[in-house]
Amino acid sequence: MSEGSPENIEQLGSINKKIVAEGEELPAVTLKDGSKVQTGTVATMLRNVALYNAGERGEVEEQLKIAVPTLIKVGLFELFSVDEWINGQNPGRSLVGLYAKEYLGKQS
Repeated sequence: MSEGSPENIEQLGSINKKIVAEGEELPAVTLKDGSKVQTGTVATMLRNVALYNAGERGEVEEQLKIAVPTLIKVGLFELFSVDEWINGQNPGRSLVGLYAKEYLGKQS
């Protein structure tokens, strides 16, 4: 499933509801290259990293993995490289880096 696929947009939209008030919806937006991404993904990733660091596993790990293609698409790993994410002292951030490395390896 790619970052612009309707399944991923809907899935992330559902996941990203955890950061907005009840009844609010975050839109998907079209980037200049024509691909669509779900807004709120970076903010939700930050919340999920905090939850992971607090000991939550399972669903939080899956949600972090699902977010990776969109995080790559919006340039998060251009700000800090995948290796910087992996090698940091923050366990949740390291996990996101590992998921990104795995995803990028499959794309090669």
